[in-house]
Amino acid sequence: MTSSVMYFARVFSMRADRLVSLVLLLRQRGRMTAEALARELEVSTRTVLRDMEALSAAGVPVYAERGRHGGFALLPDFRTALTGLTHDEALALLVAGSRRGAQLFGLGSALASAVLKVVDALPDGVRQTAAGAAQRLLVDPETDLLARPVAPEEVPDAVATQVRRAVFGGHRLRIHYAVVNQPPKWRTVDPIGLVTVKDQGYLLARRGSEDRTYRLSRVLAAEQLDEPARRPDSVDLDRAWREREVRFRTGGDTTEVLVRVDPARREGLAATALTVTDEGTDAGGRLRMTVVFQDVRHAKWAVWEHAPGVEVLAPEWLRAALGERAREVAGLYDSTSPEH
Repeated sequence: MTSSVMYFARVFSMRADRLVSLVLLLRQRGRMTAEALARELEVSTRTVLRDMEALSAAGVPVYAERGRHGGFALLPDFRTALTGLTHDEALALLVAGSRRGAQLFGLGSALASAVLKVVDALPDGVRQTAAGAAQRLLVDPETDLLARPVAPEEVPDAVATQVRRAVFGGHRLRIHYAVVNQPPKWRTVDPIGLVTVKDQGYLLARRGSEDRTYRLSRVLAAEQLDEPARRPDSVDLDRAWREREVRFRTGGDTTEVLVRVDPARREGLAATALTVTDEGTDAGGRLRMTVVFQDVRHAKWAVWEHAPGVEVLAPEWLRAALGERAREVAGLYDSTSPEH
């Protein structure tokens, strides 16, 4: 296929998707102005007008109403039906549309379009009851109960697209990656898969003979290469992630701490740690947790931040260091001190 034919094929495909989206928007929302449709589809008003002419020529019953409250609309009952979906299956699709993993991998707009198409094609009864039930569910709000922001990491669409295509297409990938406290460097890797955990996206890859894990938010630029990736034909991504998790928790300069925790402080401490490897309850109702921190400095800061609701039980050297700091702070505020 020549380059010009491929170009026109891509343009036709893009326009076909847009025409379908136009019909579905009118089905879902009723009458809409050309300006509103242009904003939704991120195109010009002139493009919307040309698309409306194309729909009309293809026999789609779309018509224009003039005046202050005018716009484009479809004749009533113009739809196709998708049968076989239960209420719970339709609800699951609506909830899936609110998940953030697709955003991290650059699939947010595709997911929104897919959900719109499926919902429009549902039988009337299923569509109405599922949409009503979906209003009763909130998945991953932007803040927790303490009003702390839990916004997901941002991954530019251009980066996500190149990474995703390399992973799915089996091509090598060149990334401009920023490690903390180091200047960004270009790396060529063999992508294996993509993982999202708690609104953070990761690329699992191999670099040379070593397994590597790259945080997508730290990929500043990405370029899919023509050469094939050097990787197995199949992969157990869940197992690969667990293996990396174990190596991360047990390797390097990480610091493992056994603590006794006031239950009210549990979430705050866990949020500052790398991971919690063990957890139970003692006779007094307090939690006993084994927590992993990035290094000694991280451990001292995190435990001190949540004192006195967190007590270090081991290692002894950390317990002694925090005890010494507590005595120094108490001395500053001792009203019986001669300096006061």
